[in-house]
Formats: sequence, C-alpha cells, structure tokens
Amino acid sequence: MAKIDNNKKAIALHKKLQGKIRIMPAVPVKDRPTLSLVYTPGVAAVSSLVAKNPKLARDYTIKGRMVAIISDGSAVLGLGNIGPYGALPVMEGKAALFKTFADVDAFPIVLDTHSVDEVVETVLRIAPAFGGINLEDFKAPECFEIEERIKAKLDIPVMHDDQHGTAIAVLAALMNAAKVVKKDFAKLKVVISGAGAAGTAIAKLFAKAGIKDIIVLDSKGIIDDTRKEPHKKELAKVSNPRKVEGGLREALMGADALIGVSGPNLMGAKEVALMAPKAIVFAMANPTPEIMPEEALKGGAAVVGTGRSDYPNQINNSLVFPGVFRGALDNRVTKITDEMKLKAARSLAALVKKPTAQKIVPGAFEKGVSQAVAKAIK
Repeated sequence: MAKIDNNKKAIALHKKLQGKIRIMPAVPVKDRPTLSLVYTPGVAAVSSLVAKNPKLARDYTIKGRMVAIISDGSAVLGLGNIGPYGALPVMEGKAALFKTFADVDAFPIVLDTHSVDEVVETVLRIAPAFGGINLEDFKAPECFEIEERIKAKLDIPVMHDDQHGTAIAVLAALMNAAKVVKKDFAKLKVVISGAGAAGTAIAKLFAKAGIKDIIVLDSKGIIDDTRKEPHKKELAKVSNPRKVEGGLREALMGADALIGVSGPNLMGAKEVALMAPKAIVFAMANPTPEIMPEEALKGGAAVVGTGRSDYPNQINNSLVFPGVFRGALDNRVTKITDEMKLKAARSLAALVKKPTAQKIVPGAFEKGVSQAVAKAIK
C-alpha cells in the first residue's frame, strides 16, 4: 500500500510541476542597458572573443559549469529498455540532484536511438556546450564502447555513472564494512552477482583497490577466461583466481562479501549461511534486491546494505556523481582517472568516523558529502 501511495504522489507531483528543472537567467534582464550586454550588440564582442579562442568558452559561457546528462533509455533503473521518453523523468531527477547536492547545472538529453555510432556522433556534436558528459542508463555491453569512444575524442570529463558512480559508492561502503567486521580489506573474498555496467566497474575498481579474490557471475554462472564477450574477457583477467566453477552457491562458499547488482530474489538465508562468518551483503538490485535485508540477517550476515532508502545503508551513486562533476568542473579535469575514483571512495568512507553495522556510508543529505568527493577529483 505504501508503494502504491508513493507512486500516486510521484505521478501527481510530476504532473503539477511539468518537469523538475527550470532555466533561469544568471542576471535579470530588466532594462535596455542589460539587454544590450547579454544580447545584441554586446554579445557580439563575446562571440568574437570565444570564436578566436574556443578554450575561453569555459570562462565566458555555460560550458564551464554545465553538464549534459545523456541517456538512450536502454537500461533505466529496474525498468529495462523503456526508451527516451521513459528515461527523461530520471534524467530530470539527476539534474535536480546535481543542483541540490553540488550546485552543478546539468541538463537532461535523451536520444531516440540505440545505435552506438549514432549515440557517439550525437554526443560529440553537442559537446561544445558542456563542461562534462554524464552518461546514464545505457545498457551493457554497448555502454562500454560508447564511453570509451567519447572519452577518446573529448577534452572534458566523460563518466558513465551506472558504472563508475556506483563502483565508487560500493567501494566506500565495503571499506567501512570491513572495519565493522574487523577483516583485512585486501584479503576479502568478494562475490559480485551481475556482470553488466555496474558489476564490471565494481570488479575493476575493487581490483585497483587491492582486493585479489573476486568472483563475478552473470546469468550463465561464474565468469572465467573461456568467455567470448570482450568485456567478460576483461573481467576474467581480474577475477576468479581460484578457478571456481559453477553458480552462485559455489561462488558464495566461504565468501566474505556479496555485492548484488543483478536481479530480484536470487538467494535466501541458506545461501548467506554458506558464506564466511560475519558476512557482508550488499543486495542492490532495485526496487527488489537479490535478498531482502531481513532474510540476509537471518542467514547470518553482519552488515547489510541495499540501494533502497527505506533500509539502513543505502548505497547509491547519488552520493558520488554530484561531487565528481563539481570537482571536475572546478579543477578543469579532462579525464576521470582510476586514482581519482579511489580517492573519492576513500574520502566518502572517511565521512563516517565510526562505522557500525547500521551506518557504513553517509546519507545523501549529510553535509560535506559532495565537497569531500569533489576534493578527490583534481
């Protein structure tokens, strides 16, 4: 009933607002002298200046403060491929969070195509107006090629948030969870259920952070070096060092942590009981996680996190992306590097001074979250 009521409220609010963001002039245009400066004839002088030296666009136009939030709607939240119109409310929401949490101006752009070539070409053509590109809700494996091709061509930061924002948030949460259960972070045996955008980025960032025993699964089972897909071949290079075979149950035997970025109701208390004592379970599928927190605790989990706001330890990329782009814009960063991601995760984790089983990450509305992440991006 609560979910139905919330859905009704959300629909009513969106109809009333007709969009969650507004464009406001930075200076009120109330008289002729101001009009002559912001538009003709004065603007011609600025146009000439920027045309001669495009790098000055960051100082004289919105380029220095504006991020494009771009999606093709092929992997929206837990809704799947619902297209550009279905993606638009989510991208508007992200724009609202950018402004709320980090005072970053961002604009939603949804594309009516699923062609990798067309997406890349479109983004490259509109890039002059923006200081950063936030890719969102593109499905795997296309998302990997799209991000890499755009990054290679632009001198502004490009980040697929489903990958890297999620990975940073999960890494911060795992750092603090390891402290709670008093286990050596680098020696954790970690299972990642899901080899899409989030699972792939999480595995790679965990490896960069020093975790050596990582097992990644998809719907076919544990990923190994026999897989043919390019991104799964890459995953095999940083995972499954013990050559474990099978599915989720086999992977969970003796594991210290499970990171779920896959689908609903994939396991129960019996599967958690297969894990090592003081197990860590991050079941992050939305809206229904791989295992409900109550069930995970019943199976013996010591620390449980989800992507939901109605349970403790909400591990969500909203903790990350506003600060990442705030730092990138402020410091004129051209690439978001792995080292920046690691620093961002450490900074985010450090905001929780004394982690407990009920609190391993800060809340989105806590002071200093975006600022701490922003300081890492330089």
